[in-house]
Amino acid sequence: MTNVAVIYYSSTGSTHQLARAAADAAVAEGAEVRLRRVPELATTGRPGSTEHAASVADIPEATLDDLDWADAVLLGSPVHFGLAAPPLMQFINTTSPLSIQGRLLNKAVSAFASGSAEHGGQVTTILALHNAICHWGSVIVATGSAEKVLYEKNNGNPYGASTVAGSRAGFIHEENVGAVAYQTRRTIQVAAALKAVADVPAAC
Repeated sequence: MTNVAVIYYSSTGSTHQLARAAADAAVAEGAEVRLRRVPELATTGRPGSTEHAASVADIPEATLDDLDWADAVLLGSPVHFGLAAPPLMQFINTTSPLSIQGRLLNKAVSAFASGSAEHGGQVTTILALHNAICHWGSVIVATGSAEKVLYEKNNGNPYGASTVAGSRAGFIHEENVGAVAYQTRRTIQVAAALKAVADVPAAC
């Protein structure tokens, strides 16, 4: 069985919806799943943020143990000026005790994002998270361009699932659910392959 941690920050709910879809897809694949949120650093004042925070209060907050436990990790963030949101980056900044010890090496890690505008920074946010994945020594899992669902109307990049939410708090397109589900399955497949290689005894 593959251990999957879906770790995300969401301000008004769109990234949360992608994260929930990823967690559901992982459960459907028979994985052991931890859905974990990163809390606000400060009140953003964005419309819908207070209501969203109250609606997800029962979801456990992400810890380093979740990363240590996981074979596969999916990171989710809304776009903040083309970068990952500060709360998620603050969580990543706490991971040195794991990464320096090599405890994040060879984990399968993928990233997804939400934003208000088309071409508004979803891809750059995912790529910025890829930088952190490289520092961990983990294996980046991209969606690629071979799966049919990625070509549906409201999908369309090879880096990771993303959505254009506009001003609609908590909104994602139905096509995005299919994209993040595919991304999750692919991340689990890569994690399983990495585990299989690790379990092969070294040649004498």
